[in-house]
This record gives sequence, structure tokens and C-alpha cells, in this order.
Amino acid sequence: MNAWNESLDAAGIREPALRRDYDAQRRLVSRFRRTSYLAVQLLLPRPMLPHVVAATAVMHHGDNLLDTGTKTQRAARWASWEQQVRQVLDTGVSGDPLLRTLAHTIAAHPRLRRTVEEYLSTATAELEFSGFHDEADYQAYVDAYSLPAFMLVGALVGPENDDGSYRAACRTFMDGSQRLDFVNDIAEDLREGRLGIPAKTLELFSVKLEDVAAGREVPGVRELVAHEVGQARTTLQAAGELPALAPAPYRPLMGALIEVELLTADAALARGAKLLRGSARPSPVPALRVLLGARRRARKGG
Repeated sequence: MNAWNESLDAAGIREPALRRDYDAQRRLVSRFRRTSYLAVQLLLPRPMLPHVVAATAVMHHGDNLLDTGTKTQRAARWASWEQQVRQVLDTGVSGDPLLRTLAHTIAAHPRLRRTVEEYLSTATAELEFSGFHDEADYQAYVDAYSLPAFMLVGALVGPENDDGSYRAACRTFMDGSQRLDFVNDIAEDLREGRLGIPAKTLELFSVKLEDVAAGREVPGVRELVAHEVGQARTTLQAAGELPALAPAPYRPLMGALIEVELLTADAALARGAKLLRGSARPSPVPALRVLLGARRRARKGG
């Protein structure tokens, strides 16, 4: 907690009620994204940590609203939330702790406003998502939802003036990361009645949706998993230029995020067809080794 309090001080967040608001987002983020929270805690400059935590909490809250409940319930909750966020963008005032942190973070980093507006304008792609027919559908989803959601954080740790290269590298990273999520979380997604692997890809491996939904490890499932994980890994490796395009203080974090995703890809590939029964996660020891190695290199200036 001392490091966190020092981060609040370094960010100029001194008003007690506002500090409590940021504390609430830290608790939320540290619970649902443990490895990611540890990464930002270890690798981000202290003045930026509270703002990245707040942006991550906004992204998580939006995901929950768009993913949980019937479509009618999700649509109603999202419409209410979007209205509240747009009101905050207009006034800078809210009675909601999460939105108060968002307002303060936007005041500290004004370029985030445009990113939030873009996210709000396309996020209903997640509300409408029920599966993909082909690869083009998947790529459209990455453009409409995955990338704008990631940029809530990506914009904070990106260059002030981007010629498009940084955003393009973020897009490559999210393409690989989202594809990996869809194959790794196949069991959870199917319980929610949708699948993130395109129907045409299932056909390529002669795998039927009903077999996958029933958790049957029919011939072709292992090859399907290997194909999707392999594509995700190739795309994540292609995102290797991303750290160099970020400002120097944020390069260790961006590099570590890619390395942890590659560890997750290894774990998913090893689990193979058993992903139909549950997700794979990398061993905590290699993941921690990646983060500590990144911190050592950052401290040495390398």
C-alpha cells in the first residue's frame, strides 16, 4: 500500500475522497487482472499508475455491462452507462466513484477524451457479437471493439503525437491477444452461447459447433486449437515493434505484456483439446520472471 500511496502522491491525487475513489479501482483491477496489475505496479512510472488503473477499471466495467445478462438487459445497462460517461465528458462531474476517477484522469491527460469517445461510439459491437462467419468478421470485431477498448490504456502510455505507427502496432497486438483469448476461453464463451472462432475455420478442420459446445474432443479439435494458437502467436510476435514505438518510460510494460501473452499461448497449446473444459494459464513463476526481468532492465536503462 505504501507504493500505491506514493503513486497517488506522485500523480498529484491528494484530496482524500478522490484517493478513496482511486483505491476502489485499484482493488477491483488487482482482483480480476492479477498479472496485469502486478505488471503495471512493477513497471509503470509512479505518476502514471493510478491513471492506468482507472482506465483499466473503465474497460472492465464496460466488458461486464456488455457481457452479462440477456441482450435486452445488457443494452439497457450499456445505454445508461454511456449516457453517464458522456455526461462526465461534458461536465467533469459525477456521483459515481469510477467516473470521478475517469474525469480526473482525463483532466490530467486530455488526449484520453478522444479515446473514450471512440470507445463509446463502437463498443456496441460487443453487444451485438454472437459469433463470426469468417475471418473478415473477426477482423471487423477487432477494429470495432478490441482495439478501442485497449486504447483506453494504450493512449495513456503512447506517444503524444502518433503518426499512426503506434496505433497500428497496438492493433497487431490486440489481433493476437484477442484471438488467443477466444481460443483459450472457448469453454466459457460457449457457456454464454457464443464462439469467437469463425464458423469457416471450424469447417476447415471438420469440427462441428455442436461437438465443441458439448465438449467432445472429436478429431480435428486439437488441430483447430493448434491453428488458432499458432496464428495468435505469430501475430503477437509481429507486435514486437510495439515497445520501441512507445515513450521510453512505458517500453518495459509493453514488452512484458507481449511476453506474458506468449507464455499464455504456450500454456493454451499444451492444454490442447482440453480447452473445451477450461482455460489455460501460464505458470506464475515464468510470468513473474518476465516481469522482474523487465524491471531489472528498466532500472539499468536497457
